Amino acid sequence: MRKKVFMLTIGQAPREDVAPIIDKSLGSEIELIQSGVLDDLSNEEIHAKFTSAARASSEYLLTTHLHDGTSVVMDREQLEPMLQTKIDQAEQAGFTTIWLLCTGEFPNLQAHQSVLLEPDKIITPLVKLIIGAKKLGVVVPLKEQLHTITPKFEQAGIDPVYVAASPYTDGDSKFKAVGEKLKTEKVDYILLDCMGYNEEKRSIIETVTGKPTILSNELMAKVVSEFV
Repeated sequence: MRKKVFMLTIGQAPREDVAPIIDKSLGSEIELIQSGVLDDLSNEEIHAKFTSAARASSEYLLTTHLHDGTSVVMDREQLEPMLQTKIDQAEQAGFTTIWLLCTGEFPNLQAHQSVLLEPDKIITPLVKLIIGAKKLGVVVPLKEQLHTITPKFEQAGIDPVYVAASPYTDGDSKFKAVGEKLKTEKVDYILLDCMGYNEEKRSIIETVTGKPTILSNELMAKVVSEFV
């Protein structure tokens, strides 16, 4: 019998944009059950709920991919209770492993009996263990995130070079520019700190920099595959 993992995205499921990367790393023995906090909302309702005014006043922003190919920027305070509801439902449905498909920090989420895998608590310390004192470049989707993500890296003892490039709205030229910036900064490793980045974006940055570039979704899938 295949083991089941409940994968919860902050957007809409299924995440067909990154599912091939994740499925390849999980292997055939694990069945991925996908769910999104925005599944029950139309795109009109989503954009009405997460308004530009909320974006302007938010202290912590996140972005995600929608089925129509667009993206939406959201306030963490609005998202967190929606995520908790989904986690509660997953536990009630009998899932023992719940994977949050987002590298953002959600300090109030909890699971009572299931294992809740939160990438922000796994990826950053794991990267630190691997790279030691070497210089890290971190790519995030939104320029507004450049100041909000600093604490999680500081807590892990990492002082990275930060650059912003969206996996949803920026093209190849932007990622080439990001690669040039990180090359100039002489980083040793690069972390793509969002679950929406894909192999194509990684390849562009690796080609420009010549440095190992870590896909957060792929790394988490490999971790999940070992612990389920």
